[in-house]
This record gives sequence, C-alpha cells and structure tokens, in this order.
Amino acid sequence: MKSFQTLLLVLTVFYSCNEKKESTDSVDDNQHPKLILTKKGVDKIRASLGSVPIFDKTLEKVKKEVDAEIADGIKMPIPKDYSGGYSHDQHKRNMVVLQKAGVLYQILDDEKYAKYVKDMLMQYEAMYKTLPVHPKTRSYARGKLFWQCLNDSNWLVYVSQAYDCVYNYLSEEERNKLETNLFKPFADFISIGNPQFYQRVHNHSTWGNAAVGMIGLVMDDQELIDRALYGIKDLKLNTTEKDDDGGFLNKDGKAGFLANIEEPFSPDGYYNEGPYYQRYAMYPFLIFAEGLHNVKPELKIFEYKEGVLLKSINALLNLSDADGDFFPLNDGQKGMSYYTSALVTAVDISYHFGTQDSGLLSIASAQDRVLLDDSGLSVALGIKNGKATSFNKKSINLSDGPKGEQGGVAILRNEDIELVFKYAAQGSSHGHYDKLSYSLYEKGEEILQDYGLARFVNIEQKGGGNYLKENKTWAKQTIAHNTVTQNETSHFNAKYEIGSQHHSVLNYFSSENENVQVASAKEANAYPGTEMLRTMAIIKDEDLEKPYMLDIMKVTSNEANQYDFPYYFLGQVLNTNFKYDTPKTLNTLGTKNGYQHLYVEGTAKASSENSKLSWLNKGKFYTLTTLTNNNDELLFTRIGANDPEFNLRREAAFMLRRKNAKNTLFVSTIEAHGGYSPVTESAVNSNSSIKELQLVLDTEDYTAIQITSEKGNIKLFITANTNASKEAKHTIKINDKNYEWSGSYYFE
Repeated sequence: MKSFQTLLLVLTVFYSCNEKKESTDSVDDNQHPKLILTKKGVDKIRASLGSVPIFDKTLEKVKKEVDAEIADGIKMPIPKDYSGGYSHDQHKRNMVVLQKAGVLYQILDDEKYAKYVKDMLMQYEAMYKTLPVHPKTRSYARGKLFWQCLNDSNWLVYVSQAYDCVYNYLSEEERNKLETNLFKPFADFISIGNPQFYQRVHNHSTWGNAAVGMIGLVMDDQELIDRALYGIKDLKLNTTEKDDDGGFLNKDGKAGFLANIEEPFSPDGYYNEGPYYQRYAMYPFLIFAEGLHNVKPELKIFEYKEGVLLKSINALLNLSDADGDFFPLNDGQKGMSYYTSALVTAVDISYHFGTQDSGLLSIASAQDRVLLDDSGLSVALGIKNGKATSFNKKSINLSDGPKGEQGGVAILRNEDIELVFKYAAQGSSHGHYDKLSYSLYEKGEEILQDYGLARFVNIEQKGGGNYLKENKTWAKQTIAHNTVTQNETSHFNAKYEIGSQHHSVLNYFSSENENVQVASAKEANAYPGTEMLRTMAIIKDEDLEKPYMLDIMKVTSNEANQYDFPYYFLGQVLNTNFKYDTPKTLNTLGTKNGYQHLYVEGTAKASSENSKLSWLNKGKFYTLTTLTNNNDELLFTRIGANDPEFNLRREAAFMLRRKNAKNTLFVSTIEAHGGYSPVTESAVNSNSSIKELQLVLDTEDYTAIQITSEKGNIKLFITANTNASKEAKHTIKINDKNYEWSGSYYFE
C-alpha cells in the first residue's frame, strides 16, 4: 500500500511539473492513445494521481490484479470449450487483462505492462494464423477463439483498446505483423466471414460492429470503419433465414452500427430486447461511440438520433428496482444490476459526455469504481468535489419502437412499491409471448414475479451455459407470466413471425397525482377475435398502511373461451377465504404451451364474490383480493413438471380459471402490509385492510370498481376504456349518482 502511494506521489509531482510544457505540444492526428484514452486525458490523469480517491482506489485494485496475472504467466489454451469451460474462460480473462494492462502502461508509464501486452498479442498472432473454426458446433456463427462469433467480437473490442495503448511502444514491423496476421483477418472473419452474425440488427451484431470499427479506428483503416458503421456493402442474404435465437437475418436490409442505434432504441432510450440485453449491449454501443467521438468527432455520434445513446442510459437505470437489479423483461437473468462493469462504463460515459447529471455520481459512488480513462476521471472529480446527489427514480413510461410507436413499458412507483407493466413489441428474438404482463416489487423484493430466462449463464454443467430448451417450452410461453392465457394457447401461438408484426397500444399513462399512478394499454392481436384492455394502478389510501395495486383486465371476444389468469407469488401461503382440495398424486395442468411444466397442487371452486389469498415472504405480508363468480375454478400450481434435469425453479402460482366466457373482466388488488420478526416472534398488521371489491359499472367506454376498506370507507375508481386523453371530459351516472371529471380516470 505504501509503495503504491509513494509511486502515485512521485508521478503526481513529475507530471505536474511537465503538464504545462506537454499541453503546448502540437497534436498529431494519428497519435496514440486516441481510442478511449487520449493523450490529453492521460496527461490530466497523471497530474491528478494521488488526489482523487475513487480513481486512485480503482487504479490500485487494477494494478494488483494485473500484477498477479503477469506473475502467473501467459496462458494460451487451444480453444475447445463452451461458456464456463477452461479455454473459454481463459481467453475471456486474457482479453480483459490485456485491456487493463494497456491502460496501466499509459497511466503509470511502466514498460512491464506494455511488454506483457506485446508478448500476449504475439502469442495470439502465432496461434490465429493457423487456428481453425471452433470445434463446438452449436452456434449459428462459430468463432475461432470462442464457440461463437459473439465472444470473438467481445475479445476484439477489448483487445483493440490494449493495442491502442501500446501502439507507439511497438515497432512498425511488429505492428504490421499483428495487423496483417491477427487484427485484419480477425475483423474479416467475424464480418465478411460470418454475415449471418454481422449483417443484422441484434445485440450480437452490435458487438461485431464495434469490434470491427474499434480496431479500424486504431489501425486508421477506413474500410473497416465504414463496414462497422454501415454494414457490408453489396451483400445479399436470405432475409427469411433464422438464427438459433429465432431472429431473422439482415432485417429489412439494414445493418451496421448506425442501424443498430436506429432500430432497437425508441426515442425514450428503451431497447427493444429488454434491460438485460440492453445492459449487455451498452458496453459496445458506448465504448465504440467514445472511440468515434475521440477519433471521428465530425460524426457527432453522441448526437445521433437526437442523442438516444445517452438517453438510453437514463432509461436503463430507471428499469432497475430499489436495489439496482434490472427488471427481467423478456430473456433476463435475475440479479443482473447496475453494479456490473458495463454499467460502470455507461454511468461514467453518460456523465462525461452528457449533461453531467449529479444523480449519476451517487450511482458511481455505490459502484465504488470508475473507468481508468477520461470519463472515469471526470466522474471521480465530481464525487471528490461533493457534487453527487441522489438518482431519483419516479414513475416513467418508456415507449418502444424506432419511432416510439410500438407500445412500451410503464413503471409505476409509489413509496416502496414498484409495478412494471409491459405492453411492448415482441423484443426481437429475446422476446416473450406475454402481452400486458406485469411484475410487482416492494423495496427491491418480488411480490409477484416474472420468471425471467431459463438459462444458467456461463455454468458449463447446465447446457454449456447456454439457453436451455425450457426457455422455449416454459419461460417464453404466456402461462409463465402474469397475464391472460386463452384456451391454453400462448399469445400469437408462440410464433415469432406473428408476434414480431404486432405490438400493444397505450390507452393512457398518468403519474401527475402522487397518490394515484395509472397505466392502461390494449392488445388486439395476441388472439384473433379477442381484445384485452388492462388498466393498472398503484394507489396510496389513508386507510391502508402501504400503497396497493389495483388491476382491471377487460377481455372482449367474438366467441366463448377458457381464460387462465395466474399470480406468480413468492412465499408461504397463510390463509384463504375458500376451501381447497390437495391431490394425493400430482398431475400436470396440461400437455403443451408451458402447461406441461405446471403441477396442480390444489383445486377449489370460488364460493364468494371476492376470493382472498394471503402469503408471507421475507418477513412481509401480502394479500390478493379478486372478483370471482361461482363458476370460477381456483388452482394452486407449481413449476417443475416434465423437468427431469431440474432446470426450472420450483415456484408457486395461484390461478383463476374461467371457462365458457365470451366477454369477461378480471379485477384484483394486491396489498403489502405489516411484517413478521423471527427475532421477536411478533406479527404486525398481518391481515388485509381491504374488505371488498365490487364491480359497479362495466360498459364499452367505462369500468368502475368500488373498494371498501375494513374501516368501512368506500373509494371509487373509474377508468376510461375509450377517449382516455388528459383533455377528455366525462359524465356518467352510477347508482343514480352523476360523476363528472376531465382526464383518463376518476378516483375518490
């Protein structure tokens, strides 16, 4: 520790003395580093060493890590494994260490780091010249170092930064050798050699575009830069050929980095594949954009599409819960959060190149590390100077689609309750068949969950760390989500070709009233002849301890159907107001479309107009109250049937089944209330505060729900099913009483 601090002090004094002299030097357009680090930025970093705590802490940690790797020696296994295997993980490790070692060489001016980068690059050059395509055959686009071109692209994105940092350390002969035998063939292989990977709009292709473009910027190769920005010229592909994710190649003939900005991002910055994949794609999007900004400022990349790249970072941060975990929309692994390294990049770049939002500094402080580059120093100085403020997440509606006209995602927030309402487009090949679905949270803990993906990422024992078959047979199917399934068939019959043509439509979004936050959307294409209108609200009422959720799902069809309406709750059942039977032998709920993965653990017939279920999860009580009739079936189910390899989590659901219904309405509330302490063994406020729900009006234009509390107070919520603009004026009569209001809904 002392030796490192001494080194920082010496460097600080030395570079402070030389800063004025060096700043007057002429600038060479081809000087290095220029990609992510810049010469001017390196000078400023060196002059600041020892005086910026979070930057110095990050630098010390990286130095310790890379020094250990150098001491351990270079490892260069022959590629043979899937994700999680030794060869895969080692080459993945090599690319990260190469990038970090290059940065350390620039900041500390210690030749040992440049030599380490040079020696490893030369070993890769020797290997790559004769390296065949990876022996694992599962991918639609096999790499050489890795089993898929995606990971090869990851490697080049990182290694191009290392090459830039040691460019001037290498001789011209050494650079020619690397570029001729390694970098140019590498870029050609992942692009021209694999157009089915490169030439499309997808997060995979974004990595490929960034890889080709970044090495092109370092090598000053305009052909590679153009190929990165605009795709491969004069290339004809079969646009109906599918990749292994179910997506289509060369979508609409568009390709390249700019197309990958234009198509997946809405004007609000929402990324159509969902936050999990947005997080993954943000690194190549932003790191390549930073390189373009530094080397090709005339492109004004951060202003492209009205600055959507920087907007997208704010959208992504808002798509996280109270703990910073991203909501698992579409294919999303739970637990992925803004503490991942990709979001360190996103936060630092957003602050440095954006509006310098002080709220980003609080997230950077929580991340407890910064990039070791110009943007990281900018953030570190902001934190040091006390500029950090809280990043305030509020209710927000994020549009989907290139022009913001393909549905969206609404997040309703009221105190500690967060509701995520998905009415978006399909989400490319990573989309799920779950129109008008939702999940519910309290302080970052799930109340009602979205299952997420069926995959053990980078765990080789589980399918090589890749998507499992249960991702299609369960996780993507409609019954796996908190929305309506009709006739045991998934939305769009679980066909990507159909689902990708349609999107839900916003009815209205309202967040002006801090006590009542509402989102309402329609879906008319999931089932031919059936329209769904769902209105969801988070309401703060003085009679209840915490805000509660009100859910109104209106279904209109041209024929009678069976509707299944599940609630994927987490925790232990406490009590119900209905009697149920539990079978001695477990049977599945169905045979296909996800039903084959559900065991039936309990059955009942609804016995009252309000059916109630209460449960306990992680020391908190929750109660569901739902409108029912005497023909409704009530089912307790559990995930895990027909899963011999135990790939699925054994989690429960409560399901309302309504048969032989044409037009119908599902109405429910979910309350969070009280808590239990195992230390004091005391339960506080463990009972529901909602006495009754009552449907008092349901027409084509309006639906009105009366909510009676245990204290006897009555509230009325009326939603406009049509003509729901903020300017609309409404007059209706309910039980001989007139109600007049302006706007989308009425609550009193």
